[in-house]
Amino acid sequence: MGLDLSDADMSKPQIGISSVWYEGNTCNMHLLELSEAVKRGVEEAGMVGFRFNTIGVSDAISMGTRGMCYSLQSRDLIADSIETVMSAQWYDGNISIPGCDKNMPGTIMAMGRLNRPSIMVYGGTIKPGHFNGHTYDIISAFQVYGEYLSGSINDDERKNVVRNSCPGAGACGGMYTANTMASAIEAMGMSLPYSSSIPAENQLKLDECRLAGKYLLELLKMDLKPRDIITRKSLRNAMVIVMALGGSTNAVLHLIAIARSVGLDLTLDDFQKVSDEVPFLADLKPSGKYVMEDLHKIGGTPAVLRYLLESGFLDGDCLTVTGKTLAENVRNCPPLSEGQDIIRSLDNPIKKTGHLQILRGNLAPEGSVAKITGKEGLYFSGPALVFEGEESMIAAISEDPMSFKGKVIVIRGEGPKGGPGMPEMLTPTSAIMGAGLGKDCALLTDGRFSGGSHGFVVGHISPEAQEGGPIGLVRNGDVINVDVREKRLDVQLTDMELEERRKNFTPPPYKATRGVLYKYIKNVQSSSKGCVTDE
Repeated sequence: MGLDLSDADMSKPQIGISSVWYEGNTCNMHLLELSEAVKRGVEEAGMVGFRFNTIGVSDAISMGTRGMCYSLQSRDLIADSIETVMSAQWYDGNISIPGCDKNMPGTIMAMGRLNRPSIMVYGGTIKPGHFNGHTYDIISAFQVYGEYLSGSINDDERKNVVRNSCPGAGACGGMYTANTMASAIEAMGMSLPYSSSIPAENQLKLDECRLAGKYLLELLKMDLKPRDIITRKSLRNAMVIVMALGGSTNAVLHLIAIARSVGLDLTLDDFQKVSDEVPFLADLKPSGKYVMEDLHKIGGTPAVLRYLLESGFLDGDCLTVTGKTLAENVRNCPPLSEGQDIIRSLDNPIKKTGHLQILRGNLAPEGSVAKITGKEGLYFSGPALVFEGEESMIAAISEDPMSFKGKVIVIRGEGPKGGPGMPEMLTPTSAIMGAGLGKDCALLTDGRFSGGSHGFVVGHISPEAQEGGPIGLVRNGDVINVDVREKRLDVQLTDMELEERRKNFTPPPYKATRGVLYKYIKNVQSSSKGCVTDE
């Protein structure tokens, strides 16, 4: 036969192995090798594996450019392409191998739509870089620009940081979006134990790839499908670990989208409820000291899950891709190492409640997402400094960083339709932090933030400016209050003043009129609905 299949092979289950491999990005460059190991494991389990590829976008490389407009839409394109191949080829099950931020939710959304036995194998985290006694990661490479602008380092020192921040394969090393989503998906039950914390270049990652076939065969025998695993209870487990680990704001968008892929309605209020109940425990970058490889060394994600389960924060009865419950999975996993200081105890948390806070008010009637780790304070008020897009803000801070002190920086026109694609504001937040202004200004946007962003930041402001949201009506000098205690985001304008401004507001023309971004603009839902494109 043309596919080199024997007669015996024709009666075996056929497994689609979807890899988000491509060269030019450390997160994804090793996934071809991992897909080979997955295929061997599938064949060893007595099945037939067919590999296929899908697309990816490097957030780190596209950051600060208009290429970032393609990042979030790549999530839905990944889901669409896996759904297309799996449905057209009628494969019996799926093993997906993602690497970078949007890859993980994209693969899980496809699994939810298809509802065939499936497992996600995370590509793994990168090792930290080292130079002259210092430890670096990808965010070091961004923040060093602000340090250079402020004059605290010279250009040669800046280049040394950039050269040594990413020493090999794997996703960005802190509790940024990739590791956040991998941890959430493991807690949700859609990946094998330790998948989210095993580093990319560790032999255990190849072992995990080989084991995936064995476990998928059991899922086929049990007829255990994604919609049996992704439930309201398992989604809550995912939200719990995001809060405990200090995960990315992007988890809000992605978990809402994953829920919708299986017909469940997850809301911003669900996140706030979990945030009110779960403490922030992990001393991980960007706000902390450690990276995911360090967490792996003290027991990995299963040890954290065991701790949270024993503390009453998780539902241990949820089924997982091992065919066992979450409680059964972690029961025999070693606990967190004695004496470790990465995961705080419940009586000594970094913050007594979660770091992700949902703010509403006359500036965000449909909600917004703030990332407050406790270091920034709980209240900020100041005059607005408004920018139409991040490029103008970067140009301004490059010229005079100190002019930002005391201001509430507003970057608008960066929402799902306005961006388009809701680009991440890592370059602005890194410039602010690098310039030493992290506690002296706040940053608001209808765009998103990278998992590496930290400081007093509020994103996902909805409705967005492009759709006539109040953020589009703000002017320089308007006083804005960010009150985390009261969960409020307000501009000091009356309803009448806002209405007068709205009468004179004309949305700008779309930034794309053809191609994939135009299709995205026409189909994408608001950030409060996960920016899904198939409703």
